[in-house]
Amino acid sequence: HVFSTDDMVHWTDHGEILNSSQVAWGRKEGGFMWAPDCAYKNGTYYFYFPHPSETAWNDSWKIGVATSRYPDRDFKVQGYIKGMDSLIDPCVFIDDDGQAYIYHGGGGICKGGKLKDNMMELDGEMLRMEGLVDFHEAPWVHKYNGKYYLSYSDNHDENMNDGVKGDNRMRYAISDSPLGPWKHQGIYMEPTDSYTNHGSIVEYKGEWFAFYHNSALSNHDWLRSICVDRLYYNEDGTIQMVKQRK
Repeated sequence: HVFSTDDMVHWTDHGEILNSSQVAWGRKEGGFMWAPDCAYKNGTYYFYFPHPSETAWNDSWKIGVATSRYPDRDFKVQGYIKGMDSLIDPCVFIDDDGQAYIYHGGGGICKGGKLKDNMMELDGEMLRMEGLVDFHEAPWVHKYNGKYYLSYSDNHDENMNDGVKGDNRMRYAISDSPLGPWKHQGIYMEPTDSYTNHGSIVEYKGEWFAFYHNSALSNHDWLRSICVDRLYYNEDGTIQMVKQRK
């Protein structure tokens, strides 16, 4: 589904934009899509989604690409990006010079690389992102004051048995280059009431916001609700701890 807003408070649900039944190369038993991303370039919206292609679904993830002239409808699957590992959670970042980069990760591995101008092919090999601490999944890249920020969900293994249901915290690292090396900066969000978390950091109308999810409405780890709160930077560019409001 796609949602829109003009004030970060009131949201419109525009409905489903893509279904796994539209993925011709998906697994024959029926597919499913996990956390996607979308980018806009030269009048086209590019929707990136992780989808398994084989019966052994967790070993056959591919990053599919669907395109449309509109952000909320008419998406058509164009194929998948060849040359990427079986990882999930795509993130596409377009730099100020127009160069696009794609990232994905899972199971402690995060990789990134350049995209060609067609936004559907790699321009070179995918590189392992170095310098991340306790990386689990959910990479997201944004730029602030000339620096590149890679945020992600951690493992938080020491929290497994301390009585707190929510495990994963959100961490971030900073670099002078979109492909690192990265310098770990710490945690910017404590666990929610969901097992994992998946965040994105965006600027809207001059303010910065952190999107994430929790299970406050469902009380179930796998039925997650989208959340958004304001995000603030310190003068040195580090990120203040995000306050989760309910």
